[in-house]
Amino acid sequence: MVSPVIPTSRTTPPDRQSPPAPPPGVTPLTESGALSHVSGVCFKIGPPRLVGVEVEWFVHDDRCPGKPVRPELVHAALESLPLGGPDGASLPSGSRLTLEPGGQVELSSPPATGLLACVEDTRRDLTALRAAFAAQGLRLTGTGTDPLARPRLMVLDHPRYLAMERFFDSAGPWGRIMMTGTASVQVCLDAGDAGGPHAVERRWRLTHLLGPVLVAAFANSPLLDGRPTGHRSTRQTVWSRMDPTRTLAPEPDHGDPREAWAQYVLDAEVLCVRRPEGLPWTAPPGLTFRDWVRGGGERPPTLADLDYHRTTLFPPVRPRGHLELRMIDAQPGDGWVVPTALVTALLDDPLAAEAALAALEPLDRPDGPRPPRSDVWRRAATLAVADPELRRAALTCFAAADAALGRLPGAGRLRAAVAEFAERYPARGRCPADDQLDALRSGTRRTPPEEAAP
Repeated sequence: MVSPVIPTSRTTPPDRQSPPAPPPGVTPLTESGALSHVSGVCFKIGPPRLVGVEVEWFVHDDRCPGKPVRPELVHAALESLPLGGPDGASLPSGSRLTLEPGGQVELSSPPATGLLACVEDTRRDLTALRAAFAAQGLRLTGTGTDPLARPRLMVLDHPRYLAMERFFDSAGPWGRIMMTGTASVQVCLDAGDAGGPHAVERRWRLTHLLGPVLVAAFANSPLLDGRPTGHRSTRQTVWSRMDPTRTLAPEPDHGDPREAWAQYVLDAEVLCVRRPEGLPWTAPPGLTFRDWVRGGGERPPTLADLDYHRTTLFPPVRPRGHLELRMIDAQPGDGWVVPTALVTALLDDPLAAEAALAALEPLDRPDGPRPPRSDVWRRAATLAVADPELRRAALTCFAAADAALGRLPGAGRLRAAVAEFAERYPARGRCPADDQLDALRSGTRRTPPEEAAP
């Protein structure tokens, strides 16, 4: 696939000119100001209360599965929704809809007070979303990578995505595969309190230790272009091969994740620079935000530039005021419920968190590469819970979550779903990816993955 030609900026390269003055009335952004801002806005401190989930779906047309879905069908489905529209449509419970660069549909639930409300709201909105797409002869497929051999196309021409395409193409195919051929479940929880069992430092550490277990247990992307890749989570493998300044976890925080994250943000390369309509957003190669603050760009950065830059960073856990866990493959049907319940139970129940930490800490290798390039993350993406160490840790985490859900009033159905998943998959050394591989070997691969949901 050939990248579209994106014209380069006509400005003089930054290393050949003096830093320009900021526009009148705009206070220059200093390095210390940038660090202070990031530390303050990315970790909202308080007792954990809210839960959210973002679920991404591939769109397939079974009438012509080997071809990209016609955009007009997708837009017709979105326009038929209540208050619908392709850009930020709102659903009955308040979920937001967005289109990803390859045509994937993402539903982002509103923040809900507790797990039960989050699941109820998301289910209600997904029912409306599925019905709208079914009316156009389309279905939503929950897999970490598109399992069908069909062209991967950029269906959005927003300057952000054109700049992303150019940025990632310079380092291989992985960025384009990520943009057009991957989908995920992202669980969102409050960052945590200033101290005690819900301390932000403790929750930050637990989410990173839990990461490889979530990759392994919910691995659901063994195929790319219709062929096995040798990885149970090809999606996670793709992420691990992209620009390390924006996809690795931050350096060890030494007890202060806010400081570590702020340094990470400034050290990440700038992916795009917003410019007036008609001009490309292509960023100068190799420019970090720290370089930009120090005068290395075509103009001084603003606070808005810093906030936008943060949206172009994709580590396994991204702090956005709350914590956004980004390592889980998209799941078939209502399979997104299980990782949402598992993560929430492990983080919000102090006893479950303690049990999970005890099981996960032996997996940690602090002197090795940072996630997701560390050994345990690579094993999670390749072997999933067929790896004995990951399987043991996963089963302990599922048992801890089961006990926590037993302590949560009204969570009986969720507890049953989590237990059923644990018995069907990690207890047997399997993950959802194995269902796809079994279907491929038996010749039934084109069965909608949703039918295999627990």
